[in-house]
Amino acid sequence: MTQSRETQEAIPLRPFKLWDAPTRLFHWALPVLLAALWYTAQDITTLGWHMQLGYVLLTLLLFRIAWGVWGSRSARFSAFVQGPGSVARYAADLARGRMHRSFGHNPLGGWSVLLMLGLLLVQTLTGLFADDEIFTQGPLAGWVSGDTRAWLTGVHKANFNLILALVAVHVVAVVLHGVLKGDDLVRPMITGRKPMPADRGVEEVRFVGPLRALALLALCAALVWALVVLAP
Repeated sequence: MTQSRETQEAIPLRPFKLWDAPTRLFHWALPVLLAALWYTAQDITTLGWHMQLGYVLLTLLLFRIAWGVWGSRSARFSAFVQGPGSVARYAADLARGRMHRSFGHNPLGGWSVLLMLGLLLVQTLTGLFADDEIFTQGPLAGWVSGDTRAWLTGVHKANFNLILALVAVHVVAVVLHGVLKGDDLVRPMITGRKPMPADRGVEEVRFVGPLRALALLALCAALVWALVVLAP
């Protein structure tokens, strides 16, 4: 049975460890990078910085994918990507006004993470082949024909609008969670801890040590460096 918001607020809450530092740093690095990438794409004099920032974003995306396999339990895709049935039931409950306080990503949120990662990968990978036909080419533009470069450049530009739309949906969802459910999603992504009812039987997440995160990040950076420096 779904509890009302008033009933949930009456139950004592206890903060549980949820998000590890690599996950939180990745999350907050994204809006900073996206803003910087948008700004540096507006002027030909800053396109060099735009490309460098794109390499940073690609490195972080590869790291997040690796962290989704070998990272802390809450960061793993297996922990928050649920099947169509669970997503449909969650969406139906929302349509009926039934609110749930999730520990970690809810079923819809889990798939939105995958969608965002997918769109960002499309953005960074097409950027490697992009060509403004004036001053700047991506490092792998020479690998494909002119027509293919033009098509990938068009995808690169159009896909950014999809990313902005998904960011807007994400912001609205976070606000609605706070207003309608009393479920603050921002603070846990800052502190790493989320208050949950003490009677829910929630198990704290055991965080993976920082050495694994640093090793995976170094490996991803090396892969991107090899791709953009050695491959051409």
